[in-house]
Amino acid sequence: MPANHELTLTRLIDAPRAKLFRCFREPELLKQWFAPKPYTVPIAELDFRVGGASRIVMRSPEGQDIPCPGTYLEIIADRKLVFTDAYLGDWEPSGKPFMTAIITFDDENGQTRYTARARHWNEDDKKTHEQMGFHQGWGICADQLAALAKSLA
Repeated sequence: MPANHELTLTRLIDAPRAKLFRCFREPELLKQWFAPKPYTVPIAELDFRVGGASRIVMRSPEGQDIPCPGTYLEIIADRKLVFTDAYLGDWEPSGKPFMTAIITFDDENGQTRYTARARHWNEDDKKTHEQMGFHQGWGICADQLAALAKSLA
């Protein structure tokens, strides 16, 4: 895949990998950070296994629901998570694939290097995602994730 189809965001987060990963794995935690405020996540249903579906719905401040369905492709506890919207779960094609997300959690000087990559099927999808506010939106979400993970016992 050409590198020009990828968008990347990285943060050094003062929280252990296990807590960050937990925020992806547990629906009630995911609801608290997955959408950039003032957007919310009223629905987060996760079949957290390779081939399992995620049904996440973001809601705009105006009340518009934005479905974010997907399937988990790779799960390495506390290290890596890969999911795509190319499937709706159990390998059922979605009809219009947009991206695959690759999330990694790496130890770095007592903190965690969080890296989120969005790989798109083509240059147009990448540009669309940039225009939708990838860097700002995913950045806000990363900051919300960091704050939530740091607060967990």
